[in-house]
Amino acid sequence: MRFVSLILLFSLKLFAIDATLEIVKNGNKIPYIMVERLNAENADFGAKVLKMLVADLKVSGHFQADDGGVSKSLEINYKDYADKKVDLLAQIKVAKSSNTLNATISLYDINASKHIYTKSYTENDIKRFPFLAHNMTIDINSYIKAPSIQWMQRLVVLSSYVGSGSSEILICDYTLTYQKVVVKGGLNIFPKWADSKQESIYYTKYLEVPTIVKHNLATGQIEQLVGSEGVAIVSDVSKNGENLILSLSPTALSDLYIFNTKSKNLRRLANYSGIDVDGKFVNDEKEIIFVSDRLGYPNIFMMRLDGGGTEQVVLHGRNNSAITSNGKYAVYTSRETNNEFGGNTFNLYLISLAPGSNYIRRLTANGKNQMPKYSSDGGSIMYLKHYKNQSALGIIRVDYNANYFFPLNKVKIQAFDW
Repeated sequence: MRFVSLILLFSLKLFAIDATLEIVKNGNKIPYIMVERLNAENADFGAKVLKMLVADLKVSGHFQADDGGVSKSLEINYKDYADKKVDLLAQIKVAKSSNTLNATISLYDINASKHIYTKSYTENDIKRFPFLAHNMTIDINSYIKAPSIQWMQRLVVLSSYVGSGSSEILICDYTLTYQKVVVKGGLNIFPKWADSKQESIYYTKYLEVPTIVKHNLATGQIEQLVGSEGVAIVSDVSKNGENLILSLSPTALSDLYIFNTKSKNLRRLANYSGIDVDGKFVNDEKEIIFVSDRLGYPNIFMMRLDGGGTEQVVLHGRNNSAITSNGKYAVYTSRETNNEFGGNTFNLYLISLAPGSNYIRRLTANGKNQMPKYSSDGGSIMYLKHYKNQSALGIIRVDYNANYFFPLNKVKIQAFDW
C-alpha cells in the first residue's frame, strides 16, 4: 500500500504530519460522500458545521469526503452526482434562534437513487456547534455499518496554565473547537473523568497540600478526598468508578495506592523505596501497569493487585514513561535521545500485553510526543505533539495508521483526559 500524507484542514494551517498509510477497507474503495448545505441565511454557522462534518468524516477513516458548498437546487439529480463518482450525499441545514442551534441532515444513497433519512439535531449553546457535526458523523457512520466512532461525542477535560501559580480546567470537544472553563482560581491540575457518563471529574487542587477533589459538573458540588505533601494524582478510575489508582507521596517519593470511593479505604500497593507513578488498570482490573525507576531509570512494569509479583513489561529504551492502556495493548512515551543541552525526541510506542508477546510498534516519528490517552473504545489514541516550536493535540487512528492534528492556540495543556 502506498504512503500518503493525511492533512486535516480547519480554518488554521497545520504543521508537519507523520506519513500514514492510505486507508483501504477490505481491498475496496471507501465510500465517497459529498456534503452540501441548503440554506445561505445562516452562512456562518452553516459553513462551520459543514466544514466540521467533512473533517469528522475524514477522521473516522471510513469515508472520502468533500465540501460541496451551498446546494444550487432543492431537486436531487442523482445522475449528476453519480457522474462525479459520489456514493453518498449529505445535505445539511442550520438555523439559529437566540443561543440555540437547530440542524437537520438529509442523507441520500446516490448509487441506489434513494433518500435514506432526514434527522434533526439541537444544541442549546451555539458554542457547541461542533457536536452537531460530530453527531451527524456518528449517524452517517452507523448507516454504512462501519466500526463505531462514538468517541467523537466524548468530552476532553484538560488543565491549562494561565499564569504564575494559576491554571484552569476546561472541557472541550476532541478538536478543541468547543472550550468551556469549569474550574478556575488557583492551581488546578491533573484532571481525570470520574465516571463513564462524564458527569464528574477528579483533579488536584493546591490547598495547604496538594489535594485530590471530586467536582460534580452539574451541581458544582466539591468533595475533598486525599491530600499528600508532594504528589496527589488520580492516575486511573475503575470501570464502575468505585476504585481509584492514586499516585501519592506522603513521605518523600511517589508511591501507588488504591482508594475505594465508598469505604474511603486507602491501601499502598507496593513496598518499594523508589518512585512508582502513573498506574493504569489492565487485565480486567486484576493488574496495573505503571512507571517505576526500579532499574535506575524510568520504565514500564506490571503488578497484580492481589499482592503478586512485579514484572518488567518494556525491554526497549532507557527512559520510558506516560503509560496508557485499553486492556489488551499499552502505549507509552520513550525518550529517544539524551541531550542535556538541546532538544530531545520523545516517541510513542504500542505494545501487546498478551503473555509472552514481543509485539512492539512505533506510532510517531519526530518531535516530542507525550501524554498518550486511549479513547473509550480503545481504537484511537490522543496525545500532545510539540514540533518546531508548534504544538497540537494529535489523534492516532490505530487501525488506519492515520494521524490528525489540532493546533493548540492560547491553551497551554498541563494534563488531560478523554
